[in-house]
Amino acid sequence: MIRAEGSNGTLSFDGHTVTIERSGFRAKWLVGGGDKSIPIDMVAAVEWKDAGFVVGYIKLSIGGGSERRRKSGKAMDPAYDENTVTFKRGMQPAFEAIRDVMRQAVEARVASPPTPPLLPPPAVAEPAAPGGVPSIADELAKLAGLRDQGVITQQEFDQAKARLLGG
Repeated sequence: MIRAEGSNGTLSFDGHTVTIERSGFRAKWLVGGGDKSIPIDMVAAVEWKDAGFVVGYIKLSIGGGSERRRKSGKAMDPAYDENTVTFKRGMQPAFEAIRDVMRQAVEARVASPPTPPLLPPPAVAEPAAPGGVPSIADELAKLAGLRDQGVITQQEFDQAKARLLGG
């Protein structure tokens, strides 16, 4: 596990989960107390600002999340952002190390996304009713098979069933 203690919280990464711990009056007042754990698979980007005259920060952008902004449309002050840990110049080397490891994990995931699960084989078609026209029962059985395989939703199944039954 790699860990860095900052001005408004502590950031740690175990290879799978990023944890932001908030303790102390200042951190609780600015961001709120408690810990936050984020699976690395949810991290879309690791933003970085070097510590200058004031502070630097490391910010985690969460996939599907909405970044908090001021009414003016500008990004919120990092000290108040729940996914950001600020640090002073002397703390920066520890944060650079954790930044590099997290970026490698995010880039590795993006470079080789997980393969989607394989769909089960399609159902074997039932023989048609005499005269070459499938019966309503045959059609319902096919639809149920597609629903059970996840190819169509329950709602799509119900709509098709109603059409077949004349409803």
